Amino acid sequence: MNSDDAALNYSSYLAIDELLQLQRPLSDGPEHDEMLFIVIHQTYELWFKQLIHEIKQVQGSLESGDTFYSLAILGRIRTIIKICVAQIDILETMTPLQFNAFRSRLSSASGFQSAQFREVEALLGRRDKRMSSHLIAKDKARVDAHTQKNSLWDSVLHYIAKRGFNVGPAILNRDVSQAYEPNASIQDILVQLHQSDAEGALICEKLVDIDEGLQEWRYRHVKMVERTIGHKTGTGGSSGADYLASTLFKPVFPDLWEIRNRL
Repeated sequence: MNSDDAALNYSSYLAIDELLQLQRPLSDGPEHDEMLFIVIHQTYELWFKQLIHEIKQVQGSLESGDTFYSLAILGRIRTIIKICVAQIDILETMTPLQFNAFRSRLSSASGFQSAQFREVEALLGRRDKRMSSHLIAKDKARVDAHTQKNSLWDSVLHYIAKRGFNVGPAILNRDVSQAYEPNASIQDILVQLHQSDAEGALICEKLVDIDEGLQEWRYRHVKMVERTIGHKTGTGGSSGADYLASTLFKPVFPDLWEIRNRL
């Protein structure tokens, strides 16, 4: 063991000193609740970073046909989303008056500007130029790069094809820079898969878990914003709760929901 190894400890490995210097309240005093606001949102960004890491990993695993490793990673993604939902419970302990005590200090800063969440959306298949148009150049480039590659659903379609189902070259070689549209022939294949391929069906149900979790996260986010600022304009210039409400009930994997009444 060299001297550098001997010097490594919990604090240095995790860069704790640097981490604890990243919370910088702007309000006078500062306002007590601003620290909570900062910590919660920094934690969200760390979880978004991990989601990006995990989604990329499971895409490779699915495309190589590795069912059991894919199941493990998909389960981890769902658990991280559950944690993101649970954090809203903590944020909701802050009252509207407590938030308004420092809200003006945020200026134009807003969660709407989270480039990493846009990356997550792109990896999950969102293809919409508006999703990155408001970001600074380097962040926009990161998001846009994901829209030129397979989404998670594209990787799933390659996985299904590897299991012997006739997905077809038109789907497998589609222009992945365009949004995937629900497809009746794929829905037929998914019904067959559920009826004849238990392992493939497990993958699909993990994806439904993730989709449901994302919809739950969006709903809880909307209600948290409504109870905190009502229908005021968001700090980033978005329409606040109204914008968030417009994102509800839009599944990431629509084909998997369309087949429910056929199973």
